[in-house]
Amino acid sequence: MPDPKLAIARYRVHAPGYDASAQRTLGLRRRTLAKLALQPGETVLDVACGTGLSFPLLQEGVGATGRIVGVELSPDMLALARERCAREGWRNVDLRESAMETAEIPGPVDAVLFNFTHDVLRSPRALARIFAATRPGARVAVAGMKLAPWWLAPLNLVVLAQARPYMTTFEGLGRPWSLLEPYLKGFALESVLFGTGYIGWGLVKPAPRRSPRRGRAPPDAPDGSGEQG
Repeated sequence: MPDPKLAIARYRVHAPGYDASAQRTLGLRRRTLAKLALQPGETVLDVACGTGLSFPLLQEGVGATGRIVGVELSPDMLALARERCAREGWRNVDLRESAMETAEIPGPVDAVLFNFTHDVLRSPRALARIFAATRPGARVAVAGMKLAPWWLAPLNLVVLAQARPYMTTFEGLGRPWSLLEPYLKGFALESVLFGTGYIGWGLVKPAPRRSPRRGRAPPDAPDGSGEQG
């Protein structure tokens, strides 16, 4: 399971140099955000927003009439995000220091970005919290690292070494999106970085209907018997 205390401790060390280290995946970030197809006036949730590196691109999409909600566990990373917003004069960014499992997310959310957020993706409680605030049909884009296929197994030594500072669990690293996918319809996936990374996107399903007899969700709902993973 993800370890929030360990994550806070690690990002206290990595926060000062995070922006520089993340430059190598800037192209992947741009491709991922493009999947959101943001429109002026929309509300977008940046999950584990870090230092706010995605904010400039999100601002291009939602404009001054839209809103960016950034939730971040690490106070050190969020402090840098606040500095970025103050420097740029962005008044439409709502920053919240919180674990995703307990975050107060102002909705309804029109789009959700998961950019290199493995720990969040492996937390069922965090995902339930996020999608409780997200409208049906909202666009979702996700990107991150994953284990390479077996024929490229030597690359996984590199994957694990690069991932260790930024995630507290390797559980699910073969298919990091497996807990997210049941919430989405039309989920599509693209393998990148020689199979060591991925981009996924889809639309949020309607909230599960409850049976009047048994109070159960239908089998295609995230908490029903048809959950993938």
